[in-house]
Amino acid sequence: MGHDLRQAVSAARGRPEVRAAVEAVYAGVSEAVARRQPRCEASGRCCRFESYGHRLYVTTLELAVFADAISSAAGPEEAVKSPEGPRVRLPVRDVRGTEDGCRFQVDGLCSVHANRPFGCRMFYCDPEAERWQQAQYEHFHEQLKRAHERLGVAYRYVEWRAALRAVLDDRQDAGR
Repeated sequence: MGHDLRQAVSAARGRPEVRAAVEAVYAGVSEAVARRQPRCEASGRCCRFESYGHRLYVTTLELAVFADAISSAAGPEEAVKSPEGPRVRLPVRDVRGTEDGCRFQVDGLCSVHANRPFGCRMFYCDPEAERWQQAQYEHFHEQLKRAHERLGVAYRYVEWRAALRAVLDDRQDAGR
């Protein structure tokens, strides 16, 4: 899985039409969420996947856009490109040993909030969100799948931490 995913992400990275397709889906998600105004009741606990009891998945296109945005920020204080405007990138904690949660959650905050994956944008722990969340997730995920087909990018749906290990860690470790 790692080599195939790395190749697919590499082929999609930096393509303006890939970024535009993902940003269009994310804009639709933002509108859908804004209409419902869900509350965040867990205050970042959902980013600690093991203790919260769920997983985050990401598609090839999302991973390509994410990897491109992250690699464009050279330092911990540099702004990261985003459809929501520039944001400051906070440090990344190394959770490769513990694997409890997202390595981009630092001191309870998402250090890549502007570039977070679709699943993070769609999930809310608000009990009222359960009534609409799944249908909206399926709707927008289908849009992502169609974008893969339209753009000729191999579709993979991979657990977030496994995807990061496959795409980011090998590249970073190779440069050391």
